[in-house]
Amino acid sequence: MAGLLFLAFAYLAVGQAAANRNGAQTAADAAALAAAQDSRDQLAGRWTEVVRDPTKWRDILRGIAQGLAPSCPRAAELAAQNDASLTGCDEDGLDFRVEVRTDKSVGDSIIPGTEDVRSKAHALAVIDPLCDVEAPGEGPAGDVLPEITCKGDRNWTPDPDDPASLPEPQDLFRVHLAD
Repeated sequence: MAGLLFLAFAYLAVGQAAANRNGAQTAADAAALAAAQDSRDQLAGRWTEVVRDPTKWRDILRGIAQGLAPSCPRAAELAAQNDASLTGCDEDGLDFRVEVRTDKSVGDSIIPGTEDVRSKAHALAVIDPLCDVEAPGEGPAGDVLPEITCKGDRNWTPDPDDPASLPEPQDLFRVHLAD
């Protein structure tokens, strides 16, 4: 009977550790996605700012833009909302790698030494550009802006005078977890 009771407590300890580890992975995934989405939104905003200058579109649609704010602070916010601390954040172009550690320990259990153990996890989120545009000089001349060609047969001919007709950030870029 004592042996069965010990096994029950051991399974409980393993369950506590697994739940803590799952919490860490959830926090890491959320933090990485938050950083990537923040950067995606900044890229889309930058594109909207230069919509009248198609010579700048191609770089922005490939994720190249000067003066974007760092997105790691957004990752830290999401980690904290998931009871974790951001221990590492690396923004490399369109890739966002984060590392987190849970704020709560595994807790007391029958296994000695677990009361101060905190779970760690990492995640990688990636921004995939969904659209491209003809290079300047390849498209129609004059005041007509070139068409943006996007995956999924969704295309736009931007009208800067009608901001509601412009693509949304999720139309221009896809954010997903990788790794």
